[in-house]
Amino acid sequence: MLDERLMKGKSSNNDPVKCNSHQFIKKARNFNLTKNDMNCKQANAVPISIIMESFSLFPSKQNRKSAFYFALDREERTPSLLVDYSNNTAFDFGTGKKYDVISIVQLIKRCSVAEALSFISLNNFSQTFSTPGWDVAADTNCIDAVTDVKHPALIDYLTRRKLNTEIGELVEIRYCNLGKTFFGVGFKNDSGGYEISNALKFKRCLGRKDITSICNAQSILRMFESWSDYLSFKVINNSSNHGDADYVVLNSVSMIQRFARNPMGYASVELFFDNDDAGDRATELLKQQFTMAQDQRFLYSDHKDLNEFLKSRK
Repeated sequence: MLDERLMKGKSSNNDPVKCNSHQFIKKARNFNLTKNDMNCKQANAVPISIIMESFSLFPSKQNRKSAFYFALDREERTPSLLVDYSNNTAFDFGTGKKYDVISIVQLIKRCSVAEALSFISLNNFSQTFSTPGWDVAADTNCIDAVTDVKHPALIDYLTRRKLNTEIGELVEIRYCNLGKTFFGVGFKNDSGGYEISNALKFKRCLGRKDITSICNAQSILRMFESWSDYLSFKVINNSSNHGDADYVVLNSVSMIQRFARNPMGYASVELFFDNDDAGDRATELLKQQFTMAQDQRFLYSDHKDLNEFLKSRK
């Protein structure tokens, strides 16, 4: 059975160890971009950081004025794409090319100007987003509450994804932004930030972007792109011992570059990434970096990811 192939062992009552909280990040902007009459001026008013975040791309280094990202059209070990928050432009030191919002979308999606404008107009960038580098440790209104997941909409969201049995791994987060209250399920990362998701398919990071490490002092490491894949793995193997390995959740495939630079002393690294281009690149990068890395996607090759595989099971 696939359950047995994914993992062998017995159940454990040991809870995983996660890192403590640090600071949160917040600075919000509202954009009332309509889906009609979108022009270049309107499109270029959207911060590049928001565009990057919509593609799950996050900075490797940042401050209040700028941030460094890894190049979007090649693999590299040192980030070379500088985003200037003030001018809302990006400059690639590797190629000498300068980008605005539209050309960044063109680069990522490999599309025309018209297609880039269509993408920007059709996506709901009127949502409020965090801007990297803004320290709000003193802003007590940033987060209203962090509680157990209780809201019926969130429980239904997790139930439809067949993750409700792992509800204890998540928290319910309520936070304010520009006078409005938002809520979602939160998954904590190593820097004290939270990956936020809800039934409206709204995803963002509240706080500093980072990976989530679950350390059990084992010689096997299992890596996942998202918290939903990690929890799906646990559900599929509900009778297995989850203390027989260490776990890393990237919380974005873009974080693979940061992790790939860190030394690892594992005898085996099992990769459970998505069956898409980004998953292919991440898998190949780690296989080149570490000879002990093993691609496990053959176990769910007919599905986009582990959660899609889980939902397909009767």
